[in-house]
Amino acid sequence: MARLSSFLGKLLPQLFRRPDTTVEPANLRDAPRLSQLHRAAFHRGWSTEEFEQILIERNAFAHRLRLGGSTIGFIISRTAADEAEILSVAVAQKHRGHGLSRDLLRTHLGHLAGHGLKTVFLEVEENNRPARALYERAGFRVVGRRDRYYKDAGGEQLNAVVMRRDLS
Repeated sequence: MARLSSFLGKLLPQLFRRPDTTVEPANLRDAPRLSQLHRAAFHRGWSTEEFEQILIERNAFAHRLRLGGSTIGFIISRTAADEAEILSVAVAQKHRGHGLSRDLLRTHLGHLAGHGLKTVFLEVEENNRPARALYERAGFRVVGRRDRYYKDAGGEQLNAVVMRRDLS
């Protein structure tokens, strides 16, 4: 019985561990993959050219989430003075629900704080429960609302909430 218990004690953590991922700065070469991820996650996906334009801005910060040699997610922000706005976050559909976006967000926020930014804002679709839960767990709070800010695939207008988190 002791052997079985020891065996299970070693095996179970390996079966239920999260995949080995890394979060690292994104660069211009990542634009096509980031665009692909964005188009898969959002009704109005950004083009490669739109990502290239953002990634060359001096006030933009982007991180990619890598699993092995593949980029499976990203987060991108734009800064002004001591504030940042998260423009977009996406994780490939088959990798959602494993806490990977939490690690991506935490690393990105740490990077922003390390650059002296004090406050971060974002907009999220009001009924996007998984995203709102992620942001709330990360310390974001609703500070406003934007009526009819998004459109879904069927053309229905959806409300957004504005969320804020202080980094200091």
